[in-house]
Amino acid sequence: MTADIDARLLTNLKEHLPQLRRLRGEVQYEWGAEDLVYRFYHCSFKVFGIQQLTLAIRDALRELLPDVPMNERFERIIAEGTEKKFALETNRRWDEETRPLLEAFFHANYFLEMAIKYGEKLDEPPSSLPSGWASVLYLYNLR
Repeated sequence: MTADIDARLLTNLKEHLPQLRRLRGEVQYEWGAEDLVYRFYHCSFKVFGIQQLTLAIRDALRELLPDVPMNERFERIIAEGTEKKFALETNRRWDEETRPLLEAFFHANYFLEMAIKYGEKLDEPPSSLPSGWASVLYLYNLR
């Protein structure tokens, strides 16, 4: 059963590679992650914009296996880092309020990178799992 889902994941991943690469381009764009991470250190409310990138990545990854629940830990990290609104009180608790935004983005971006890497690299699910592919399988609770 799991082998069938693994193969379906890889097939869907290969079909979605153009969209995933386009999304990676948005993330890597100068006004994407580069600027938004800087905004954390600059203590600018603009860091809150990273939530849209995080959710776009999460949604693109979810489309690969829409009928399979994603890893609970991943979902919790994403929820804690994307349900934030800026308020004046945020400035007093900057790190506590904004670091979860970056953590969620970094996790989502990691899975985006691994999905692209192994979507390009693999022709079939491997029997010996590279760590990056194993982590993608964990994302869909397949390990």
